[in-house]
Amino acid sequence: MWLILGGYGQLGKCLQDSLNSRGISFTAMGHNDVDITEFAAVSTVMQQIKPDVVVNAAAWTAVDNAEDHEEAAYLVNCVGARNIAKCVARDNSVLVHISTDYVFSGSSSSPLSETDQTSPLSAYGRTKLAGELAVLEENSASSLIVRTAWLYSPFGSNFARTMVRKALKNDPVRVVDDQYGQPTLASDLADHVLTLVEGVAPSGIYHGTNSGKTSWFEFATEIFRLVGSDPELVTAVHGSEYPTRAMRPQYSVLGHDNTIRSGFEEMQPWMEALSQSIPQIVARITQE
Repeated sequence: MWLILGGYGQLGKCLQDSLNSRGISFTAMGHNDVDITEFAAVSTVMQQIKPDVVVNAAAWTAVDNAEDHEEAAYLVNCVGARNIAKCVARDNSVLVHISTDYVFSGSSSSPLSETDQTSPLSAYGRTKLAGELAVLEENSASSLIVRTAWLYSPFGSNFARTMVRKALKNDPVRVVDDQYGQPTLASDLADHVLTLVEGVAPSGIYHGTNSGKTSWFEFATEIFRLVGSDPELVTAVHGSEYPTRAMRPQYSVLGHDNTIRSGFEEMQPWMEALSQSIPQIVARITQE
């Protein structure tokens, strides 16, 4: 039995699909079902469900908003993570805790390994790093911390869906070309999480991103091309044209050393994942 906390976000929905396809029983819960910042609430749910695997995909993900509400973000991203890890340790289950590239400063120019120095630039990054440390403190023996980045899917609000909508209308867009990372398909990440768990991956930190490297501009250009719109409608601009409340990592390409070292394959290249997902994203947007 799996328990998915944050079960109705992008990754949560994709995890539900992946588990269903494999005939694995699970319970998915959102904030309205359980408040992870309350230990008693988490403990009660865990005792009722008795999961073998818990995925913590619940998080305060409003990056800019966290700058003005860091204490509230800390409650979810750190205190919530600690509560879950405590219960998992008590119940001898496995925890998969989802984290982020924002724990890094983005000052590197080569892929970041799982052991590289963390140095978050934002409140969101600080609270997510605090959550990682809390998980390791409470339950290092049976926890997988999986950092991801640039997540997208046919669901919710994400960059790929925004660009597809623009491309379908042939609307011109201006997109920054000086921030580099790895667009990551949420369904690929969900499958990767299952692979790590079912393959009994050693506890520790893993990077869960589609392989390769690109910029937001190149990502958008490829989306327009795949939709059948004119890629020339996408104009490259410097990041200074779009100042944000929170600082973003300029370079957050994550290496997959620990994944490979543990005997698992990297996730597929980002361009292949995008090509596979565009028809689903288009179909969902068209239906909406």
